[in-house]
Formats: sequence, structure tokens, C-alpha cells
Amino acid sequence: MSRWRLTYQIVKFFLRHLKTKSAAIIPSTAQADIWSLAREGWEEIIEAMAIRVVRLGSARKPQEGLRIGTVRRPPRGVRKTEYTQRNYFDVWLPELAPSAPLVSYALSEPLTAKRWAVYARRYRREMLKPASRRLIALLAALSSRTNFSVGCYCEDESRCHRSLLKQLLIDEGAAGNTVATLTTQRAIL
Repeated sequence: MSRWRLTYQIVKFFLRHLKTKSAAIIPSTAQADIWSLAREGWEEIIEAMAIRVVRLGSARKPQEGLRIGTVRRPPRGVRKTEYTQRNYFDVWLPELAPSAPLVSYALSEPLTAKRWAVYARRYRREMLKPASRRLIALLAALSSRTNFSVGCYCEDESRCHRSLLKQLLIDEGAAGNTVATLTTQRAIL
């Protein structure tokens, strides 16, 4: 078993006990060992993650890999030769972007919880098309071999198709699926 996988299992065990407020059942020496192993292993866990979800145009992170733009339209006023230099994307893949009618729906009114649920359901339905399914399967398979990131222009990832795409990739078996949830737990440690 690899060290990052062992670290993940230990942290998962500890967080489960922390949530149930029964962390007191773990001896204090074992707690210290778990904390130190978890802290040492975080960098390895983050390095093992192959797929990142980013906002296009934001600064690149170390080992981010190829940046894939999953947007309907390229950025306005930017030359094609400058897409990479200005941190937009290296490869444009509009086939994984929401359709024009779906984008219009999302931008027509503020996205309430109900409207977001409708948007998410429609986007997932669009991604069931054979061409989209093949691209998602390809990206999921590539994730075990190389680092890359998928992105969009939206400010809020939680209300953007890239969060839905991330989940579709994980469901397809993308590498780093357990890591994506662990990185959100880092603040606890």
C-alpha cells in the first residue's frame, strides 16, 4: 500500500472519530502520531491528485499541468497566441461546456438553489451525449498518467459547471477522487 493511501485511511479514521466527538478514545500518543503522519502526508496526497478545477485567467499552481478550457467561447480581446501566456488555457475543449441555451438560462436570473438544481440536471443530461461521455472517459483515463486542470470563467466554483464536471470525472474513475475531498478537509488539521 502506498504511503499516501495509508495516510488517507488514517486521516479518514481520525476525522470520523473527530466528527462523532469520540476522539478521546484514541490514546494521546496515538493522536500525536496520527497528526504528524497526516501533516507529513498532505504534500504527497496533494501531489497524487491529477485533476484540478480552476478559474481561467487565475495564476497557475505548481504542478497544475495542462490547463483545459471547458468554456463555450474563448476570452474576448485576447489573441490565440496569448491564451497560455495569460493563464486562460492551453487547450480549448468547448464540447464539455454547457450549451448556449443552458448558459442563457443560467445568466437570465440569479441562480437560486432551485434554479441551480435545474441547471445541474440539464448539464448532466447534456454530458450524457456520446461525444461528451467519450471525452469525460478520456480525461478520467488520462488523470492516472498526467496532471491537468479544467476550468471556466465563473468566480464561484460551487455555482459553475466545472464543479459538476469534476464530479462527473470522479464518477468516471478519475485518479485523485478521494484526494479531492481530502483537500477540503485540510483546514481541520
